[in-house]
Amino acid sequence: MTTAAPTFTPRRTGEIRAVCLDVDDTLVDYSTSSRAALAAMVGNDDSFPLWQRITDEHCSRLLAGELQYESMRNIRTRAFFAALGEELDQDEATRRELRRQEVLAASWRLYPDVVPCLEWLRATGLPLAAVSNASGRHQRVKIANLGLAQYFDTVLIAGEVGAMKPDRVIFDTACEDLGVPLCDTVHVGDRLHADAIGARDAGMKGVWLNRQGPCTGGLPTGISAISSLSELPELLVCELSAARV
Repeated sequence: MTTAAPTFTPRRTGEIRAVCLDVDDTLVDYSTSSRAALAAMVGNDDSFPLWQRITDEHCSRLLAGELQYESMRNIRTRAFFAALGEELDQDEATRRELRRQEVLAASWRLYPDVVPCLEWLRATGLPLAAVSNASGRHQRVKIANLGLAQYFDTVLIAGEVGAMKPDRVIFDTACEDLGVPLCDTVHVGDRLHADAIGARDAGMKGVWLNRQGPCTGGLPTGISAISSLSELPELLVCELSAARV
C-alpha cells in the first residue's frame, strides 16, 4: 500500500515544481550489473576502471558523430582488449560483446529505495524526468523492463539528445519537455560533477546522491547531498522548498 504524500503544491516561481533523476547508479544498480557482465566476458572485474574509461571515451565519440551506435559497442570492446594486450577480430569481439550484453541485461536491478521514492514523487503531482548519459536505445529497454517508464513524464537519453551531462543542453531539454523553468526544477544523480554541479550550473537545484554514505567534507556551494533516495522527500519538503521561500 502506498503511503500518502505530504501536501506539496508549490506555485510561485522559485519553488520546486519538477524533479529530474539520473538512471544508472541512481535508480538502477548499474555498477554491480556492469561488473558482473565484464567478469563474464573477461573472467574477473579487476579491469572495471579501464572498461569505464574506455566506455566514456567511446560514448563521447558517439555523441560527437564519430561513431555509429550499431558499431560502437564492438569497437569499444576491441579497444578494451587491445589495452589489455589482446587483439580481437570483429567476429570474436562480437561474440564476447553479445555475452556481456546478455549477462548485463539479466543483472539489472533497482535499488530498494527507488520504487517508494518514485511512488511518493508521483503522489505529489510533480512532473518527473529521467535524464541519462546512456548512449543508445538500450537504455529505454532497461527503463521499460524494470518498470520505471510508468513514473516519468519524459525520458532524456544523451545518445538521442546529442548532449550529455553536465552539458546544460540536456537539462534545458528536460525542463522544456516538462514545461517547468530550470530554476524551479531539482535534479538528483550519483555523479557530483555531471549531475549535481552540472544541474546547478544550468540553473537548477543540484542534489548529489552519494550512496557511499554522508559526505565528510564540504559540499560545493548550492549543492545538497543525500545517501539514499529515502531522504529525498524530506529534503524536497523541508530544506529545498524552505530555501526558495
